Amino acid sequence: MDLAQEEPAGDGEMDEELVRVSSDDMPLVENHIPRKHFPGMVRQKAYIFDGLGNYYDKEWDLAEGDGKEFCWYHVELPKGTQKLSQSAQYLIDVLCPPLKLQDILSLVSNGPFCGHVDGALVFRVNSPSPPSSNFTFRLAARVTENSVITVSLGRVPRLGFSPVGQSLLSEIPRVESPSHYRGERKESSGIVIREHVLEFLLTMNHSEEADNPVPKSVSNLVVHFIDTHVDHLQDVVIKLEMELDSVELELDRGGFALKKQMLDDRRFPKMHLNLQRLLQVVAHGEQVFPRVKEKCYSKHWFASEDINSLEELIGRLRRLKENVGFVANRVSAIQAGLDSWQSEQINRKLYYLSFLSIVFLPLSVITGVFGMNVGGLPWTVQKDPAVQDGFRNVMILCVAMLLLVLLCFIFPALYTRLSAWYRKRSLRRSWSLNRRSFLKRTFGIQERGGYLRI
Repeated sequence: MDLAQEEPAGDGEMDEELVRVSSDDMPLVENHIPRKHFPGMVRQKAYIFDGLGNYYDKEWDLAEGDGKEFCWYHVELPKGTQKLSQSAQYLIDVLCPPLKLQDILSLVSNGPFCGHVDGALVFRVNSPSPPSSNFTFRLAARVTENSVITVSLGRVPRLGFSPVGQSLLSEIPRVESPSHYRGERKESSGIVIREHVLEFLLTMNHSEEADNPVPKSVSNLVVHFIDTHVDHLQDVVIKLEMELDSVELELDRGGFALKKQMLDDRRFPKMHLNLQRLLQVVAHGEQVFPRVKEKCYSKHWFASEDINSLEELIGRLRRLKENVGFVANRVSAIQAGLDSWQSEQINRKLYYLSFLSIVFLPLSVITGVFGMNVGGLPWTVQKDPAVQDGFRNVMILCVAMLLLVLLCFIFPALYTRLSAWYRKRSLRRSWSLNRRSFLKRTFGIQERGGYLRI
C-alpha cells in the first residue's frame, strides 16, 4: 500500500519536471529565431516581386509568394579554399529549415544536374575546380511556382536590378582635359570618365545592372538568372582575349628576358588549364540548360516566350564554346612558339659547346698520346732498344681502331650505294634482254618462212 502510494508521487514529480522543461523551451519555439553558426560568411539577398514590374526587399524567411507575387532568395558563397562540405554547411545554416538535406545536396554537389527534388525543379552547373580560382563557376537554382532559390560562388555581375537613371552608363561622358591636372577646371556638361574606368568597362561585354528589366514572372526570373551566367562567361572570355592580345604584342616587342620569364612562370600552361576549366563549365551548361528547357516546357506557369529565350541562350552557349576553343588554340600556338624558341636557344648553346670541344680536341689528343707509358716516344730521353718500337706499335693499333670505327659509320651508306647500283644494273640488263627478244620476234619472222613460234 505504501509503495502504491509512493509511485504516483514519483510520477507526479517527473511530470512536473517535464512540464517545467517544456515550458522553458516554449518561448524558443514560439520566437523561432535560428542561431547562425557561420554569421557573415555568406551574402544573402531576398526580394519579392508583385508581378507588375516592381520589386521590394524582404526579410529572409524563405516563404513563397501569393497569387502573382513571387519571391527570390539568393545565396552568395565565398570564394576561398574551403571544402565542399564547408559550403554545404553554409547552405544548411541559411536554408534549413524549410529545405531538407536532399535539397542542399542537390544545390551544392559538383557536376551538372537537372531534375525534380521534392516537387521543385532543381538544376546546377557546378565546376569541381578549386573555389579560389577565377575560372571556377558554381550556379544552382531551386524553382517552384512562387519562389526561386539560387546559389552562386562569388559575385555574379548584373544579377541585381537598379534603375537606369542611377547608373554610370546613363550619364553623358566627356574626356578629361589636361587642365584638370593643373588644377584648372572649366564648366562643362557631362561627367569625366577616367582611363582606368574605361579599361574596366571595356572588359565587360554587358553593362552593369543598367538594362535589366524587372521580372514579372518566375519564368522571367529563371531566364534572367541563366542570362547573367552566360554573360559572365562571355565577359571572362573577352577578358582572356584582350589579355592574350597584349601578351602577343609584348612577345613581338620583347627580347630574351621577357620570353625567359614567361617560360619560367609557366604562364601559358596555366592559361591553358584555366581555359580547360572554363570549357568544362560551358560544356556543363550546354548539357543542363536544354534539359531545363524541356522540363519547363510542361509547366503552365512558364511562358512560351521565355522558352524561346532559353533556346537563344543555349545557342549563345554553343557559340561561346567554339570561341573558347579558338582561344585555347591561340594559347597552344603561342606556347609552341615559345618552346621552339627555347629549343633554338638550347641548340645554339650546344653549338658553342661543340665548337669549344672541337677546339680543345686536338690538344686532348696530343696530351693523350704523349702521356702514354710506352717506350719509343719521340723527343724523350728513352734510348732503350728493347722498347723502341712500343710507340710505333701503339700508333698502328690506334690507326687500325680508327679505320674500323670509320668503316662502321661508312658501311650503311656504302651498302645503300651498292644495293642501288646492283638494282640499276639488273634493270638495265633486263631491259636489254627484252629489247633483243622484241627485235628478234619482230624482224626474224621472214627468215623462218612465215611461221610464228608458239
